[in-house]
Amino acid sequence: ADERPPRPNLLLILADDLGFSDLGCYGGEIETPNLDRLATNGLRFTQFYNTARCWPTRASILTGYYPQAVRRDALPGIGGGAGGTRPKWARLLPELLRPLGYRSYHSGKWHVDGPRLAGGFDRSYSLEDHDRYFAPKTQFEDDVKFPPVEPGSDYYSTTAIAEHAIKCLKEHAARSSDRPFFHYLCFTAPHFPLHARPEDIAKYRDRYAVGWDAVREARWKRLRELGL
Repeated sequence: ADERPPRPNLLLILADDLGFSDLGCYGGEIETPNLDRLATNGLRFTQFYNTARCWPTRASILTGYYPQAVRRDALPGIGGGAGGTRPKWARLLPELLRPLGYRSYHSGKWHVDGPRLAGGFDRSYSLEDHDRYFAPKTQFEDDVKFPPVEPGSDYYSTTAIAEHAIKCLKEHAARSSDRPFFHYLCFTAPHFPLHARPEDIAKYRDRYAVGWDAVREARWKRLRELGL
């Protein structure tokens, strides 16, 4: 009998600045049918905590430590923060998974110190220009810098990030199907400034005209109906 522990495929999707009740499966008025289906067949947390900011949350997710302990969030009298450098002992998750046979992929926002491949990832698309959803100037593939995206192209960061993830997973299925994978999928959206495609803006243009207080009450009602 095979007594090795199971090695499940791992997909971690991180949405930047997403509110706890924004998704449809958490009472939100925004249509998120695919995520709702995952929630229907999965588990929805009713208690969950993060650091309320981007880079320390990412440091905790990838190292398992409090961000202050790995110099990725500042404390009075102690250095750190967005530019802090992790101690050598604070290894990233892909480094720990590699000895177990995992291949690891990263798609999207990074905001962690150090290059991606040196952190244990086998492939990476890193979008470092967080303020431009349509024409970013700073992006990397496998730690090699790309030229800027020309304004007026059909590039949209959410689509580009998802397409890179799909490309990696197709490549994994074709070449490494005997090995498990870890995919760290990090969308910039809905981080401010929120840039959406015109057709998505048109779809929701009148939905919030009733005012934030009415939207809040409707969400609160749905949250209670969902038992959350």
